[in-house]
Amino acid sequence: MRRIIHNVSLADQAYNLLKKDISSAVLAPEQELPEEKLAADLGISRTPLREALKRLATEGLIVLQKGRPATVATFTKEDSLEYMELRQVLEIHNIEKIMPLLDQLLFDELKENLEHQLEAVQQNHYHNFIDLDREFHLILVSRNGNSKFQEMIHQINTGVNRAFLLLSNTLHVSAYEAYEEHVTLVEALESKDVSLAKEKMLKHLQNVEKRFLSYFHKEEK
Repeated sequence: MRRIIHNVSLADQAYNLLKKDISSAVLAPEQELPEEKLAADLGISRTPLREALKRLATEGLIVLQKGRPATVATFTKEDSLEYMELRQVLEIHNIEKIMPLLDQLLFDELKENLEHQLEAVQQNHYHNFIDLDREFHLILVSRNGNSKFQEMIHQINTGVNRAFLLLSNTLHVSAYEAYEEHVTLVEALESKDVSLAKEKMLKHLQNVEKRFLSYFHKEEK
C-alpha cells in the first residue's frame, strides 16, 4: 500500500487509496481493516483514517462494526438484483416526474457529464467512469422535488456503485456500452417523448443487470 503524501487532505488521500485497493481486490471482501495497522501502513494518524472509513462506509464499500475492526463489504448476486429492481421502479418513475421540468441547464449538465464519461472511457480511467455514471443518474433526479425520492435514488446508486467496482475487470467493455445508453437516453429526453425516455431508461437498467449477471456467472464458474 502506498503511503500518504502530506500536501493534500489526509482523509481524502486515505479514502482514495483504500477505495482503489478495494476495487482492485488488494483488499478482499470481508477482510478486516484494523485501524492501527492501516494508519501505520498509510503513515497517518487515526483521525483522518476514521474520516476516510466513514466515507467508504457511506458508499457501501466497507462495514463499520462497533467494538470490532471495519471489514470490506461483500456484494452478492441477490444484492445486485434487489438493487436493480428498486432502481427500475424509482428511476423510470423519475423520468415521468421530471419531464415537465426539463430545461437547458439540465441538458447542459447532462452533456458535460457525458463528455467526461467518454473521456474516462477513452483514457481507461474506469474508476472515474464509475463516479460519473453515478453522477449522471443523480443529475436526473435533481429535478425531482421530492427530497426523499432523491435520497432513495442516491442511496441505491451508491449500493450499485459497489457492484460496478466488482465489475472493474470488464469495465473496458461495459463502460462504453453504458455511455452509449446514456447518450440515447438524453436524446429521448430532448425529444420530450416521455414514453421513449422511459423505454430507454428501462433498456439501460436491464443491460446493467445483464452485465451484473454476466459477472456473477463467470465468478460461479
